[in-house]
Amino acid sequence: MLKTLPRAAMLVVAGLALAACSTTDPAPIAYAPTPPPTDPRIAQMYGAVEDDGWDIPAVDPARMDPRNIRQVVDYATDEPVGTVVVDPHARFLYLVMENGRAMRYGVGVGQAGLEFTGEGIIERKAEWPRWTPTKGMIEREPEKYGGELRQGMEGGIENPLGARALYLFKGGRDTLYRIHGTNQEWSIGQAVSSGCIRMLNQDVIDLNRRVPPKTRIVVLGPDGQPQSNAEGNPT
Repeated sequence: MLKTLPRAAMLVVAGLALAACSTTDPAPIAYAPTPPPTDPRIAQMYGAVEDDGWDIPAVDPARMDPRNIRQVVDYATDEPVGTVVVDPHARFLYLVMENGRAMRYGVGVGQAGLEFTGEGIIERKAEWPRWTPTKGMIEREPEKYGGELRQGMEGGIENPLGARALYLFKGGRDTLYRIHGTNQEWSIGQAVSSGCIRMLNQDVIDLNRRVPPKTRIVVLGPDGQPQSNAEGNPT
């Protein structure tokens, strides 16, 4: 015959079993917030690209400041359609479109005193351009640019000019400033360059498709108005 515990003893055992599965002060469980889903259209815009034999890595839109994502915005300006307008203070480049709209790109710009100023013309465009440091760059940072880099670098994914370069001229002369691609994603939205206007490689490829040679470029001052047509400091 099976032996059974008295009812009181069974209640004690059950209480102990329940106590073993609980705590008197339960610790809160932290859950990581679920990130919002990435818009497939944006993910495609910044996806990996194979271009002329070079593999451009994808840019994660979730790691970008939303304001720097390429987008069409309302834009009131007296500049004609097709003009490129750079606002170095807001860190934006605009391509003026019809009906008060513009394509807006986040950009990196030159450090104070090194930036492009005034107006110019995109005289020519190049895919995977060769890069050579300017005399000014070598003088400012001889330890960085005075060695082998003095002779320049062939085009490629590691080249500072990235996938495309748009060459800015004034009065028929090369200013040595460029609108160009970069593989330094962190620099978009910053004032860190030696004077040129940096764009994500995916964005500069898009801009390059949209603008022909001889396109006018205007740089805005702190007041939001075009700056005087100074020569600036070529880098």
